[in-house]
Amino acid sequence: MKILVTGAAGFIGMHTSERLLARGDEVVGLDNLNDYYDPTLKEARLARLTPNKGFRFVKMDVADRVGMERLFAEEKFDRVIHLAAQAGVRYSLQNPHAYVDSNLVGFINILEGCRHNKVQHLTYASSSSVYGGNTKMPFSEHDSVDHPVSLYAATKKANELMAHTYSHLYGLPTTGLRFFTVYGPWGRPDMALFLFTKAILEGRAIDVFNHGKMKRDFTFIDDIVEGVIRTMDHVAEADPGFNPDQPDPGRSNVPFRVFNIGNHDPVELMAFIAAIEKSLGKTAEKNFLPLQDGDVPATYADTSELNAWTGFAPATSVEEGVGRFVQWYRGYYGV
Repeated sequence: MKILVTGAAGFIGMHTSERLLARGDEVVGLDNLNDYYDPTLKEARLARLTPNKGFRFVKMDVADRVGMERLFAEEKFDRVIHLAAQAGVRYSLQNPHAYVDSNLVGFINILEGCRHNKVQHLTYASSSSVYGGNTKMPFSEHDSVDHPVSLYAATKKANELMAHTYSHLYGLPTTGLRFFTVYGPWGRPDMALFLFTKAILEGRAIDVFNHGKMKRDFTFIDDIVEGVIRTMDHVAEADPGFNPDQPDPGRSNVPFRVFNIGNHDPVELMAFIAAIEKSLGKTAEKNFLPLQDGDVPATYADTSELNAWTGFAPATSVEEGVGRFVQWYRGYYGV
């Protein structure tokens, strides 16, 4: 198939593109290579993709309406994996307009491109952050997600609503994937694993929020990519059992689906740090701090729906995943 992967120079985008290319798909990778974090890391990821004869790179911002219209019209993609977004909960408190431009304007450009060019299936990145202030665990697609606690979360919830509208009005099959704390080699420098590893190796203290009383459903990148591609291959369909008298937030009578994609095994932050310390052979100096605005104390994915739909099940333990990240980090940075 001919597949558009947006955010192709990003963490999940690069790994997803590699897997698609390995199985023989043609991939057009789009990225704006912005400086939200070190662009040289994005360029290094891109350098892994460009030698593949099935890969072409397009430097463009998804918020570029005219450029996106032209790209879709010229390329006629079979399917789209939309991973480009302004990421990060904490950054959304300082720079909200970046989230509107990329996550809302950019997403409507993706939807319009799919609608007008008969794309077979749009698979897009949502986030576990849509669960916001929910405390019932594990988080289920059948739960309400009407109480976001950050603008980032609100834009991801908005993406799901926008996708549903296009599935309803135009019959466009859409599937949203609520990612749960993705980590692994080539990961983002603003994520905890990267920050902790760098600080420990440099002999600096690490900031441990909520005094360490956090749980996260850390999900290894290989598991995420497996779920993304299985989902893309399994085109969204209407649920024949949907009851509009008692509407289920996770289902619809149009070709719209939304799934959790996580490890289904929440890990305490202190245990995660211990795994990093073990892999590095060094003990971290810890600076304990209160919970940050926009953050939540725990995430835990119920992945039974995705498993039933695609057969997906995560397979990588935190100990193995952290070890593989540390090995990559030492090699990439020569530490």
